[in-house]
Amino acid sequence: MSEYSAEVVFRPDSEALAYLPEGPCHYGPGQVSWVAIQHGGDSQEGSINVLDVATGENRQHILPGRPGFAFPTEDPSVFLTGFERKVGFFDVESGGWVGTFGEVEGEEEGTIINDGVVCGNGVLFGTKDVAFADPKAGLYLWFPGMNVPTHLRGGQICSNGKVILSREGGTCLLDIDTPTKVVVEYPLDLENQRLGEPRTVVDLQEVDAYPDGMVLTPDEESVIIAMYNPNEVESGEARQHSLATGELEAVWKTPGSPRVTCPLLTEVAGEVVLFLTTAVEHMSAEEQARHPDAGCLFQGVTRLEGLPSVDRVEVP
Repeated sequence: MSEYSAEVVFRPDSEALAYLPEGPCHYGPGQVSWVAIQHGGDSQEGSINVLDVATGENRQHILPGRPGFAFPTEDPSVFLTGFERKVGFFDVESGGWVGTFGEVEGEEEGTIINDGVVCGNGVLFGTKDVAFADPKAGLYLWFPGMNVPTHLRGGQICSNGKVILSREGGTCLLDIDTPTKVVVEYPLDLENQRLGEPRTVVDLQEVDAYPDGMVLTPDEESVIIAMYNPNEVESGEARQHSLATGELEAVWKTPGSPRVTCPLLTEVAGEVVLFLTTAVEHMSAEEQARHPDAGCLFQGVTRLEGLPSVDRVEVP
């Protein structure tokens, strides 16, 4: 098992941006986009951000709601995003939707869109109970032109990390409902827009932290999971686990920042690196003083090789 220490590459210049960073994506050479889900505990707005890792310049685009994800598209100002209960293509320069957006229906109040994964020219995403208490959230599938996303499954509390991959001629979804502390695999029937029954592939119930975002390794044999730790610990971590055995293969520590939210594998100077977002969410002033790097974005070295080409989503 390998262990690495990640380093701070970006320190947000405001409490709003440090509160709940998530969803890092490859935006362009040396650039990472990410979302600030909400700008404080009582805030009803968040933002899409684009960071130049080398210079530290961060461009912020405030949204009229709290985003769960934002995937870059072929148009630099348009993101495939979901915020509050709406999903679609949003132009951050004009501040408006491009084409038809979808809106989640049928859930109880108190849920908003959370993590997602690109699926063709659309997105498979989950929702979360903002109180992190009741299993009233679920999984959804949205493609351009849909007014209402397809409801795939309910009974979740906080739907987080997602990966879609091919296995033995079929397609499956790897998914995390954070409070369960397991990664499950669903058979995914895209033609009929249905999920099969889940099976557990990684069990984290004995770990003293909660699984949040997740990314697939380049060989598609393992996943790297960001672990959100609400407890008083010195460092946060991301963990690499085998999908075949569940075995722990590597750990990346984030000193001074225990609440790791999302991972991204990207390339810097020809090497595959792990980019990690972390959060200040729910920390008291005293806790923040003890964790001075909470809310920062980190980068760690890896021994991984090769990354699949990133195809930008087409804007309809």
